Amino acid sequence: MKFKLLDSIEKTLSEKRVKEFGRIFVFGVFQNEENIFLQNKNLKEFDFIYKRIKQLDFKAKKGKNIIIESPFYSLVYGLDKKDKFDYDALRNFISGSSKIARTNKIKDIIFIIPELHKEYYVKSGLFYLSASVAEGVELGLYEFKKYVTNDKEKNNNKIIYPETISIYFNGLKITKDIINTVEEGFEFGKKTSLAANFARDIVNEPGNVVTPEYLAGIAREISTKKNMDCEIFGEKDIVKKGMNAFYGVGQGSKNPPRFIHLTYKPRNKSKNKKNKKIAIIGKGITFDSGGLSLKPADFMTTMKSDKSGACAVLGIMKYIQDFDINLEVHGIIAACENMPDGGAQRPDDVVKALNGKTIEIENTDAEGRLTLADALTFASNLEADEIIDLATLTGACVVALGEYTSGVMGNDKDLINSIISTGQISGERMWELPFDDNMKEKLSSSIADLKNVGNRYGGAITAGMFLEEFVSDKIKWCHIDIAGPAFTKTGFAYNPKGGTGVGTRTLLYYLNQHKI
Repeated sequence: MKFKLLDSIEKTLSEKRVKEFGRIFVFGVFQNEENIFLQNKNLKEFDFIYKRIKQLDFKAKKGKNIIIESPFYSLVYGLDKKDKFDYDALRNFISGSSKIARTNKIKDIIFIIPELHKEYYVKSGLFYLSASVAEGVELGLYEFKKYVTNDKEKNNNKIIYPETISIYFNGLKITKDIINTVEEGFEFGKKTSLAANFARDIVNEPGNVVTPEYLAGIAREISTKKNMDCEIFGEKDIVKKGMNAFYGVGQGSKNPPRFIHLTYKPRNKSKNKKNKKIAIIGKGITFDSGGLSLKPADFMTTMKSDKSGACAVLGIMKYIQDFDINLEVHGIIAACENMPDGGAQRPDDVVKALNGKTIEIENTDAEGRLTLADALTFASNLEADEIIDLATLTGACVVALGEYTSGVMGNDKDLINSIISTGQISGERMWELPFDDNMKEKLSSSIADLKNVGNRYGGAITAGMFLEEFVSDKIKWCHIDIAGPAFTKTGFAYNPKGGTGVGTRTLLYYLNQHKI
């Protein structure tokens, strides 16, 4: 798919294809600005649109749209109120319009963006606007139909994806620097989308396909890239190293666990100072039955998504070198399957984690924190400057924040704030949940150093506080509970049904912002 910036609309009107069905003009309109959005001398050829929306009394509420077929095939799309506009509003507009264009088998889309606040026309604003355009198209048009075998759908209803995406920013004076910034933004957005869609693909694969060894195979393939190393620990190594919290979860499955460690080292190491070292950990439960604390059937479906954190890590590590990030980045996954066979871990069992702390198992369905415990200790032993983990950890987080927002916790306020503010730019919603020392007693055990669950209240917070026990006090750490937005049964915004790849783009944005 090709993206390009237009300095005027007039040129496109003179091209032959404008009269064909293969091209569409898409106008973004702010609510309450329906009567003024075309008051621009460069858009006088589209007076017919103004007349048509006035005739229909069109109100540009979010997502509302109309198609006008003559004289130019055009789509008018509501953007909501101007004071609500942000980068994610642009992604939603681009995504929604692109889906309509695809349904109508349109190959060329020309987006006319209404005049925006000045903050969006500075260099950083234009960069993120352009990235959002690319992400809106690439993420919004994603589909996972690998296992669809309907020949009629494949042959008679073949999907035509747009070939060219052109953008005209109303009120923007085009210069060489602006062209460069916009093109850089397009490329950035295409790359982050590739990474997120790669993560989505793996999340959407079922548990009978994606096993711990399957994830390890992907990691090995990623490590064939330059500046990338890979370690894979099998069962014997996991036990020998003392990762018994992790091993206990995987011992009930016929598919043996794998501990994955990918290391990216930058091409150009800093000569004057040590490269910053960041460890990113993803929860990698390839399928979660709950173990002996078996889930009800309705709660077991979609549990192929319990590997979403790991998939995000693999997406990041696969494409990280394309961003020329001058950081040392470690991707860590403790991959296993939580199953209830005769060798499965039992409630009341006690295991010793990699850092020496003992854990009483009260509920085998609180397994993700056990795998992350050893992964966090492993990352701490690498003496990373920062550790960030992504995990579909608790249903309690979904109860607290809903299906579209991730909960963020950790031991460093600046890191937490930085991740949340980056999420505001990437469009991945996040909200801080507070640690509370009064809740530590909920994790106390009479026979071990701690137990793996608290009570029913504040479950997302006590899970985060459990994880903190396995992070070095000297290391900045942020935990992101992605249980809500990681997988969608219905689809929302530019996320089709299935895995969303949440966290992938936010952390690539974050790494790119902190690459020096």
